[in-house]
Amino acid sequence: MMVRISWKGMAAVVVAVAAVAGMARLGAAPAGQEAAKAAQPLDYEVFRTRIQPVFLKDRPGHARCYSCHGTGNGPQYLVPLSPGSTTWTEEQTRQNFEKVSTMVVNHGDPANSKLLLRPLSPLAGGDLVWEHSGGHQFASKADPDWQAFAAWVGAAPAH
Repeated sequence: MMVRISWKGMAAVVVAVAAVAGMARLGAAPAGQEAAKAAQPLDYEVFRTRIQPVFLKDRPGHARCYSCHGTGNGPQYLVPLSPGSTTWTEEQTRQNFEKVSTMVVNHGDPANSKLLLRPLSPLAGGDLVWEHSGGHQFASKADPDWQAFAAWVGAAPAH
């Protein structure tokens, strides 16, 4: 019996195998190390100055995060900007910090935070199950904005 598989099907198999290998590698960290990372509180100033601006950033070929997560059809973890504003007030920033911290950061397992996996290409280790409707904002983990997210949630790789 001969089985035919399309290139698309083969690509899906390769991506799935790579994801399983990546998960196995992620699971190899010592339990104490993961617990120590999870116990670290998120830094508000880093969020305000480095993370939150990414949500308003224009990325070629993609919608801004704010377009869906502040005013669109995506999960609403960003508060709407005041009319005529191009950035958030201090009070709105604190609300965004609280929402992002509780809705898309996995404190028990930072490397598996939605903030990291949903907008990351599956070819780079992003979510294989959930299709991010805003597209793959990050083609790889080498993207400086993705790295800032990873460092902020406590999932940055050790150097």
